[in-house]
Amino acid sequence: MQIRSWQAAGAALIALCCSAAAPAHGSEPAPLFAAGNTTDTYFGTTVADPYRALEEVKNPQVQAWMKAQGEFARARLDAIPGRAELLKRLQMYDDAVAARVASVERRPGELYFYERRGVTDDQFKLYVRRGLQGQERLLVDPEQLYNLTGTPHAINWFVPSFTGRYVAYGLSAGGSEDASLFVMDATTGKRVLGPVARAQYGGVAWLEDDSGLFFMRLQEMKPGMAPVERLQNVRSVFLRLDGEADRAPVAMDSTDPALGVNPAQDSPYVTPIYGTRWAAGYVYHGTDRELSLYIAPLADAVAGKAQWRRVLAQADAVTAAEFAGERLFALTHKDAARFRLLEGSVERGVQGARELIAQGSGVLTGMVRAADALYVTRRDGAVTRVLRLPLPAAAPVQTLKLPVEGSATFGGVDFRLPGALLTLQSWTRGAQIYLAEGARVTNTRLQPAGKFDALDGYVSTEVLVASHDGARVPLSIVHKKGLKLDGSNPTLLWGYASYGYTEEPWFSAWRLAWLERGGVFAVANPRGSGAFGQEWYKGGFQQTKPNTWKDFIATAEYLVAQKYTRPARLGIWGGSAGGILIGRAMTERPDLFAAAIPAVGALDMVRAEFESTGPANIPEFGTHKTEPGFRALLAMSTYHQIKDGVRYPAVLLTHGVNDPRVEVWQSTKTAARLQAVAAAVPDSRPVLLRLDWQAGHGVGDTKAQRQAERADVLAFLLWQFGMSR
Repeated sequence: MQIRSWQAAGAALIALCCSAAAPAHGSEPAPLFAAGNTTDTYFGTTVADPYRALEEVKNPQVQAWMKAQGEFARARLDAIPGRAELLKRLQMYDDAVAARVASVERRPGELYFYERRGVTDDQFKLYVRRGLQGQERLLVDPEQLYNLTGTPHAINWFVPSFTGRYVAYGLSAGGSEDASLFVMDATTGKRVLGPVARAQYGGVAWLEDDSGLFFMRLQEMKPGMAPVERLQNVRSVFLRLDGEADRAPVAMDSTDPALGVNPAQDSPYVTPIYGTRWAAGYVYHGTDRELSLYIAPLADAVAGKAQWRRVLAQADAVTAAEFAGERLFALTHKDAARFRLLEGSVERGVQGARELIAQGSGVLTGMVRAADALYVTRRDGAVTRVLRLPLPAAAPVQTLKLPVEGSATFGGVDFRLPGALLTLQSWTRGAQIYLAEGARVTNTRLQPAGKFDALDGYVSTEVLVASHDGARVPLSIVHKKGLKLDGSNPTLLWGYASYGYTEEPWFSAWRLAWLERGGVFAVANPRGSGAFGQEWYKGGFQQTKPNTWKDFIATAEYLVAQKYTRPARLGIWGGSAGGILIGRAMTERPDLFAAAIPAVGALDMVRAEFESTGPANIPEFGTHKTEPGFRALLAMSTYHQIKDGVRYPAVLLTHGVNDPRVEVWQSTKTAARLQAVAAAVPDSRPVLLRLDWQAGHGVGDTKAQRQAERADVLAFLLWQFGMSR
């Protein structure tokens, strides 16, 4: 579920003249799905599931209903006055930069590999250049496959080889994320390997001589296997460029009983520890942030004969590890809820480790190792600092002076090269890619500056809002300068709050289409995020998950109390696991919101365990197989909390039919239940199910797909707010 894809003055938009309750087109109701009588009993509690039939997505009757729902939603959305002009504004702001650049990787010889989407492109393409001023060369163009097949294709991941001669990449179609592995000679542009199926996770690590690579491979689905088994029993295999994938030695196998891991949830990743004789075997335990680390001789891992020895256990609470030869650096929250940095060794892990950076008032969030230093990010409120720790142990830690106060995320770092690439941005400043080397931070100019990347007419404010139990919840608020606080402003409140993920400042030019109308854009970080470290994360986790939506509700009440807006002009939006937040806030306080948009939302948490990603998410949300787990899942399940006779806010559910992370039936079941309730409630608000049959969870969406969805969301909100100009 974890993943997310949501990332703008000018002339006025065409007026939106209809009332909030009026339909955009016609008066016919949405096509209802007949309720069934399916029930389940857990620990003495009977749970109704009237739309279980919609889980059979390939059933012709279900497909026909989904297509009718999609067409119904499409007709309503297209008929909203001003929607077409709104899309044009979004496109204008989005296209005001010559190109979008992402996922930059460096290699010696001044090689830069990156994905780039030009203003006339609909999808990101893979390029390479030598030197920051060098001529770029196109390596992989997914749009060629779209032209051949009629289905959008996307690059899911790419990893240049150790020398930069080759590049491995994954391609998938229609948002499915079912990536196949390819290897290209980056000098000649010729394919040397692939396609190799079942490479969705990537997990590529190259040998120093470029002769082969490790990658993570899913098991082959055989007749009779349940969908929930698809992502289980993952292996890391070693494949030589002249080898056969189906005969590749297994370097690390999650089903190996000697590892003592859970093959239904856990995934292995193998990489050489460069400059040593060792290979590192990381094991990621479902969606848990804490990893396990094993070591074995590299030669044995390559041959498929490794006897792995564990040097870090989950109990060590390490969430990131880096090596410098035999030195091991580890970020841990053990005895430090805001994290600390330790130095241990390859063979001893963190036994006897010394502390390099102690826990402080900020939260240590990540690190990378370059030739000259470790670079560490620390979040202080809404601002990320970058610390530089020179590898000579006696040198003091430096705090770099950054040109942008906002978020800082690491890009490609090569341990043989000094410095680290940083993407810096804020709520009102567009992202730029910088190189931090020594005490200097310089703009690489890899990312072209856009016309609207500096929003001088807009401001952002950071506040802490008291929640139901006194906890102080971070809230960021972005709007025009001089905004009147009279309760009339259209306001969109965004949130996520799962997996310890924190919404740090991010920029989006298209957001100007909202802000220029006097709109307010607010972002909350309730418990369940990592805003204040591990304790804040665990405060919205499994049995404590209700704090997540209660915190979110408190931030919404603050926006109303401070007269940014009023309930009739307040909408909420969140995606994936953020669907829990949006759905439960809506069902808990239907009076507080005019509209809700759960995107690819996790909405039926009682049944989510039966999805292919279900077992991996048990660490985050719990399991229905234990009574505490079941009761937590029931409490956070929007579908099961919808009650007859309630007038809910207007709801726009958006979902890609090929979603591999949150099955589309989570949205279809919830839509069917909400529509049935609305049909029996006087003056009910619309419930629209927007389906994209060539999309998934958002990964790999084309520019056109993203712009269309954003236009639909903003138009839907303004329609429900009853706004006109």
